[in-house]
Amino acid sequence: MLLTVREVMEAKPKAKMYRLADGKGLFLQVDSRGGKYWRFRYKISGKENMIGFGTYPEVSLGQARDKRFAMRKTIAEGIDPGAQKRTEKRLAVFRAENTFEAVAKEWFRTNKSKWTPEHADRLWRRIEIHLVGELGKRPIADISTLELLSAIRKVEGQKITRDEKRIKRRGGTEVSHRVLQTSSAIFNYAIVTERMKSNPAFPLRDGRALKPHKAKNYPTIKAKEIPEFLQRLEDAKTSLQNKLAIRLMLLTFVRTGELRKSTWKDVDFEAKEWRLPAHIMKMREEHIVPLSDQAIELFKELQKLSGHRELLFPPQQHRKQMLMSENTINMVIKRIGYKGKLVGHGFRALASTTLNEMGYRADVIERQLAHAEPNKIRGAYNHAEYLSERQELMQKWADLIDSLISKNGKVIIGNFKKVT
Repeated sequence: MLLTVREVMEAKPKAKMYRLADGKGLFLQVDSRGGKYWRFRYKISGKENMIGFGTYPEVSLGQARDKRFAMRKTIAEGIDPGAQKRTEKRLAVFRAENTFEAVAKEWFRTNKSKWTPEHADRLWRRIEIHLVGELGKRPIADISTLELLSAIRKVEGQKITRDEKRIKRRGGTEVSHRVLQTSSAIFNYAIVTERMKSNPAFPLRDGRALKPHKAKNYPTIKAKEIPEFLQRLEDAKTSLQNKLAIRLMLLTFVRTGELRKSTWKDVDFEAKEWRLPAHIMKMREEHIVPLSDQAIELFKELQKLSGHRELLFPPQQHRKQMLMSENTINMVIKRIGYKGKLVGHGFRALASTTLNEMGYRADVIERQLAHAEPNKIRGAYNHAEYLSERQELMQKWADLIDSLISKNGKVIIGNFKKVT
């Protein structure tokens, strides 16, 4: 006999738990404290099982019957509703634990060793500011393309913040495209680790849904402007160590971070090589810089200043600092009149453009610039690739600078040719 709404409502607690049947496996279980629970008993594959439908009055008699109907249909299809419910619970827990923030942190920890500390810090700051704030608490498998696009479009409209100054030096559009690239890498990691099945960043990969970003090169000067630049540098009111740092960057076109982190044990005067260890390189690969005669002379002059220290360029004022400030090179360049015209990284573009115009092979120039090797297996062994050609290239580059100075008629005190 079927239960009535009144019977369910007026069921009173007894000394022991008892049950009121509604037929076809559904019953109301009443405990000694008055709690009322809907239960459904069913049999599948010859085994009897029981599953809960919730408590009364949160789940009414009518709702409990609707659930019974749905469950009987599921059973008829050969599906165990109890096992299905347990799977759904595990999935819910799995999704709750695998939020975007949790997976992003795991991806970051997994890949952190591939990056320099500075790059890793900037990358995580970008993730934290632009992605975690918007998507962090969401189960990563639930994030849609539209949600991601909404988060990235907010980046386009944001003002430059102090923390993001370096990232946003070329505007919000650059940051938005970088955020898209980073998010795609995180989602791909989630797919590989079976947290989700598709990448919501994939439909956005062509960038058409974002404001277009036109990449800008680092500002630099032309080869014919080198003599005037060096004369201004020589006349500048800054330390000799700073002047030597900038001259070495011009002659070797290493990155600023590589210069700042190098030690005296990296310099081999006899072999005329500057071996930059993998841990300070952007691509985490050892890099050899062949040294011209002019560069050797600069190193010898620098040795008088910092040869007793571990670093080539130790901090000069704030002794608590571990390294020369990352802003030192660019500040000196600005002060001598090249604000917006040249930065330390611009020496690399200057050398690349000039050496390509001189007819040197692009592969040799790219290798000397320590640009990324597309073939990762090959890249692991190519730190000495084209070394003889690169030695010639570096000497010719230094000689070209000397010839420009001589032709220009400037007097440069130090290690370049002195013209009277």
